[in-house]
Amino acid sequence: MGQTASALRPRSSKSTSEISPSLAEPGSENPDDPAADSDDAASGNDYSLDLPDECLACIFQSLSAGDRKRASLVCRRWLGVEGQSRHRLSLNAHSELAGVIPRLFVRFDAVTKLALKCDRRSVSIGDDALALISLKCRNLTRLKLRACRELTDDGMSIFANNCRNLQKFSCGSCSFGAKGMNALLENCGLLEELSVKRLRGITDAAAAEAIGPGKAAESLRVICLKDLYNGQCFGPLIIGAKNLRSLKLFRCSGDWDKLLEVIADRVDGMVEVHLERIQVSDLGLSALSKCASLEILHLVKTPECTNIGLMAVAEKCKLLRKLHIDGWKTNRISDDGLIAVATYCPNLQELVLIGVNPTRLSLEKLAANCLNLERLALCGSESVGDTEISCIAAKCFALKKLCIKSCPVSDHGMEALAGGCPNLVKVKVKKCRGVTSEGAEWLRASRDSLSVNLDPVEPELPDASISEQEIGDADVPSAGGLASSSSGRSTSFKMRLGSFSRRSLVLCTFKRWSSFGGRLRSNSGRS
Repeated sequence: MGQTASALRPRSSKSTSEISPSLAEPGSENPDDPAADSDDAASGNDYSLDLPDECLACIFQSLSAGDRKRASLVCRRWLGVEGQSRHRLSLNAHSELAGVIPRLFVRFDAVTKLALKCDRRSVSIGDDALALISLKCRNLTRLKLRACRELTDDGMSIFANNCRNLQKFSCGSCSFGAKGMNALLENCGLLEELSVKRLRGITDAAAAEAIGPGKAAESLRVICLKDLYNGQCFGPLIIGAKNLRSLKLFRCSGDWDKLLEVIADRVDGMVEVHLERIQVSDLGLSALSKCASLEILHLVKTPECTNIGLMAVAEKCKLLRKLHIDGWKTNRISDDGLIAVATYCPNLQELVLIGVNPTRLSLEKLAANCLNLERLALCGSESVGDTEISCIAAKCFALKKLCIKSCPVSDHGMEALAGGCPNLVKVKVKKCRGVTSEGAEWLRASRDSLSVNLDPVEPELPDASISEQEIGDADVPSAGGLASSSSGRSTSFKMRLGSFSRRSLVLCTFKRWSSFGGRLRSNSGRS
């Protein structure tokens, strides 16, 4: 038949790789012509001719994206069946795509999940192309737009009017504004998930048009907002989403305390809340404590949140299962807040602490009360040493996965883990200077079923240090907290390279001396 063995190997059913227009265009021949298939199989027996198209389609759905592409090139019949059975499609959304859309969706006429992605340096498709896609794919349930900066409110309005069965919508770095978003929410009454990142069409927060709620408010379950200068214009939508289950806010400017108070009063069924680098304080956390059904809470780099807010959440949200806290080393969340979590949240299964300094006091309380704690991560905690690890090993009986990063732990802590945590299956240690490869190997040898992943810390070279004065004198541009040189290489890389060069120079010198000594001895022997 011409297909390889890998073409029939079961793979993931998700085929999301991007397809270029040239590969997606069907041939001028009729793909359903059995005579053509007979000609293609003249050199051998094509047993796939005995399979109905439905069976062949099921086989294609078990292949990876690359194998599906290769399988579609075997014969005309496979080309037609593969295209008609593909429900997920990802396209390069360059402006050139507009010219091949009619032929493209003749082949892929059953697509329900579509991704249109354009790189930032290219011109994307415009309103006309999106309108044409909406006419060809009226059964779309998912749409993802990336860097489609030529789309406007008009194009989004036409699309929303034609594709009313949309259930999931995601956009990033697009240029349409509030009118286009409101058209989507008003026409797509089945929308369940909404993800918006860097929506460039809304620039003035004071004059921004309110977004929502629309007909979609009744069906929305997940709202995710990222990198929005004026994310609070989505307030009416969030407040009106009575059945909202998950709210995720990443790097959205503005004071969110008051809005969270209104949200908590109107939406009482939220299960997951993720707050990252937004302006929220204990007032906002106290408001969230009204969500008694809350199970997952992420507080990432919110420096105004303290033990008071965490205690309020713990006292009323007793169903909490997952808690992630990145304290940003502000020390405003400590033992008091964690003891409250241990006291009131016995169902806790996952705890991640970054830049938080728990002591043996709070860890013992968590181990004693949270009997279902299975996953624990301690990162950048100055107070977590061998004593605390020994406490975890002795009392966290349900623990299955443990991650320790940048903590003052040594091999003695690894020895404690060898005899504790009977259900432990994986330990990951990173950037802990006291833990050596010998200690990790000893732990592996002590528990054969335990997976130990050690990321050793490279010893610092005495001459590789750099003073604050040197840092101040260096001309280093900053962008979002990240600095880079003109060559794009970090300072640590240059220091390692310099150290390597010095070692290479020493080795070369030793070789030259050795060679010189050998020649000298040879000459003396001859004389």
